[in-house]
Amino acid sequence: MRSVQFSGYGGPEVLEVDEAPEPHAGNGAIRVAVRASSLPRGEMMIRSGRRREQVPATFPHRTGHDAAGVVDEVGPGVDGVRVGDEVFGLAESAGSGANSDFALLTTWARKPPTWNWAEATAAAGSSETSTRVLDRLGVGPGDTVLVHGASGSVGTVAVQLARARGAKVIGTAGPANQDYVRSLGATPTLYGDGLEDRVREVAPAGIDAVFDCAGGALPELIAITGDPARVVTIADTSAPRHGVHLSHGASPAQAAALGVPADPPARHGLTAAAQLAAQGHLRVRIAAVFPLEEVVAAATFMEDPQITGKVILLN
Repeated sequence: MRSVQFSGYGGPEVLEVDEAPEPHAGNGAIRVAVRASSLPRGEMMIRSGRRREQVPATFPHRTGHDAAGVVDEVGPGVDGVRVGDEVFGLAESAGSGANSDFALLTTWARKPPTWNWAEATAAAGSSETSTRVLDRLGVGPGDTVLVHGASGSVGTVAVQLARARGAKVIGTAGPANQDYVRSLGATPTLYGDGLEDRVREVAPAGIDAVFDCAGGALPELIAITGDPARVVTIADTSAPRHGVHLSHGASPAQAAALGVPADPPARHGLTAAAQLAAQGHLRVRIAAVFPLEEVVAAATFMEDPQITGKVILLN
């Protein structure tokens, strides 16, 4: 089967679509014939070598964590899904090779008919991550939540899932994305200098929890809540120094390098997202779609720091 991988650090050009052995579904897993998968921004940072100290790669490194496709193998101990079902979901950990013709998923949900393959793929990781963090923060009805980086792929879903729980949401974004954040049902505000004062203006009663999707502002985010335990980040590896929890789903080896164990996956988040999508109440943000064989072009596109949303590879 075809599979995206890289065998050394470097720019997008080190990525290649090569032949790899087909995986087969073991205990608790299903195999899907992949229709679409996302090119993970985190793994592109690993590929560049910028994170080699925190997250060293083992070569060859096969990329991809989330995918959508048609079930063609069901492993032992798996109930509620059959060969031929259309699903979206996640492999066991980041770097599990989901950018391939076949992928093993350990977390999944049925694809709602309202989503195409690209949308289902874009929702997989963002839904699980958002649910995992919102659960840890205990977000529920009546809470006021600040989503820092609300216009990105995870932030977009986090805003909508928090609102579905009955929370009021404040979302930070750049000037060009203020209206977009507002369209999601959040109160937008600018990130950057003066963030603490701006948040107090739009949420004078205070903020109950902060979901940091952007990184780079932990002291300000802690000040906004007054308690580092009320802040969870998925984007700032300096979190432990600030007493803030860094939530991730990295492999055991990568978790050891980060010095922070992985959180248990929030599998129920995918089902919740699919139910909202089926009702027309959940949007995902896609930056671009490329054929699998054009992965170098896709990764080059992602080098632009202004890109927001998922980059999807179609099989």
